[in-house]
Amino acid sequence: MTSKIAILGGGPGGYVAAVRAAQRGAAVTLIEKERVGGTCLNWGCIPSKIMKTTAELISHMRQAKAYGISGAGEVAADMVALMARKEKILQTQAKGIEGLLAHHKINLIMGEGRISAPGELQVARAEGGSETVAWDKLIIATGTIPLNIPAFPFDGERILSSNDALCLTAVPSSIVIVGGGVIGCEFASILAAMGSRVTVVEALDRLLPLPSVDAACSKHLQREMKKRKIAFMVKRTVERVEKRGDDLAVTVGPSPFVDAERLTPKEREPLEIAAEKVLVCIGRSPLSGAIGLEKIGVACDERGWIVADAGLRTNVSGVYAIGDILGPERVMLAHVASAEGLVAAENATGGDAKMDYRAVPGAIFTIPEVGNVGLTEAQAREAGMDVRADSVLLRTLGKAQAMGELAGEAKLVSERGSGRILGVHIVGAHATDLIAEGGLAVHNGLTVDQVADTIHAHPTLGEAMLEVSLKAMDMALHG
Repeated sequence: MTSKIAILGGGPGGYVAAVRAAQRGAAVTLIEKERVGGTCLNWGCIPSKIMKTTAELISHMRQAKAYGISGAGEVAADMVALMARKEKILQTQAKGIEGLLAHHKINLIMGEGRISAPGELQVARAEGGSETVAWDKLIIATGTIPLNIPAFPFDGERILSSNDALCLTAVPSSIVIVGGGVIGCEFASILAAMGSRVTVVEALDRLLPLPSVDAACSKHLQREMKKRKIAFMVKRTVERVEKRGDDLAVTVGPSPFVDAERLTPKEREPLEIAAEKVLVCIGRSPLSGAIGLEKIGVACDERGWIVADAGLRTNVSGVYAIGDILGPERVMLAHVASAEGLVAAENATGGDAKMDYRAVPGAIFTIPEVGNVGLTEAQAREAGMDVRADSVLLRTLGKAQAMGELAGEAKLVSERGSGRILGVHIVGAHATDLIAEGGLAVHNGLTVDQVADTIHAHPTLGEAMLEVSLKAMDMALHG
C-alpha cells in the first residue's frame, strides 16, 4: 500500500523532501501557509542576493575610471525599481517550484496546517475553508522567524527585522545594525555600498563570531569593512533605543557576554549613536508553538526547537523534523535543510539514512564574501590534532588582478603527516563559489597533494586552491 506522507512547510527542506518522497513512491501532500520556497526564497537567501547584486554593481560603477571607463557619472540605488525586480524574480522561482511539485504529482495545499490527532492534520486553507489531511508519516519543516527583542521591538518602520530590510523602498541615511553575525554583516555590506552610514554592534569579540568561521576570515573582513567606511563595535550590546525627533538614539553599553576583565575602560563606557533606523539581526525564533505538537507528544527543548536524531526522527514514531526548526544545535542553512529533507524522505519511505554535518559549506555574502567548510585552525588544535595552517593572498592570482578584486585569502587546514585536508576558509571575491572545491576535498578526505596534482584552469580564482595546497606541501610556486 502506498504510504501517505504529509509535510508541513514548503521551504528548501520541505519541498525537497516532498520531491524525494514522491520519487520513492509515496503519496505526498505539502502544506505551505505563505509562499513555496520558505524563508530562503522569500525572506532570506534569494532576495538578499538580489540586493547584493545591485550593491556590488553600484560599487563597481563608482570605480569605473579605475577600469578604464569614462562618463559613468554618479549612480544611486532606485529602491522601488529594485524591489520590483526582486518580486519578479521571486515569483519566477516560486512558479518553478510549483511546477516541480506538479510534475511529481505532489498535492500542494496553500494554508496553515496543524496536527489535530495522530495521523491527522487540519488545514485552514488560504482561500477559505478547511481540509483534513490524513498521514502515515509526517515531516515537519516549519522553520523560523526573526527573533524580536522586547526592549526595542520591531515596528517595521524604524526598528527593522531582516524581513523588513528586504522591503526597503529608500536607502536609510544611517543605520545601526544590532548583531555582527552572518545576516548583520551581509546587510552592512549591502547598505553601505548603497550609500547608508552603517554601524554594526556585536556582543562578542569579533565580527562573524561563529565557530565555523576561522578567526583569520573575520580579521580580513573587518579590515575590508573599515576601508568601506563601515563602523563596527565588538564586545558591545545595544541597551535601548529611543525615538528622538527624526532620529533614533541608540545607547550602546559593554557586553555581558565578554569577561569584564577583557574590556578596556573605553569599552566599559556607554555611548549613544544617532541613526535613522535600527536593524536587529541577532537570531531566529522557532515556528513550533502553534502546529499542534502537543497533540502527539513531539519533544522540543526549552526554547521550542524540535529534538530529532541523526535520521531526523523525532521521539514520535513516523514523525520527522528538518531544517531550521531543529535549531542552532544543528546547522541552520538552506542547503542543510535540503540535505535533511532528502534523509527524512528516504527514512519515511523505508530507508535508514543519516545526516553527516562534518563537511557542510558555509556561504556568507558579505563584500568581500566568506566561504568555509570543515574545521577551523582553532577547532583542529582544540581537538588535539597535529595540524598546519597555510594561507595565500588572492592578490597573487592574475585573475584577481584583472578583476581588480585584490582583497582576500585562501586558508587551508591540513593534518601533518597524512596531508589530509581538514578545513578550507576563503575570504574574497566569489569565495562562496570557490568553497565548493573545499567541500569536495573535506567530504572525501582528500589530501593536499591530490588537490595540488589536479590541473586548475588559468587564469581563474580557483587557482587559489592549487596555490594553497602547494604551500601546504612546502612547494609554493607564487608566494
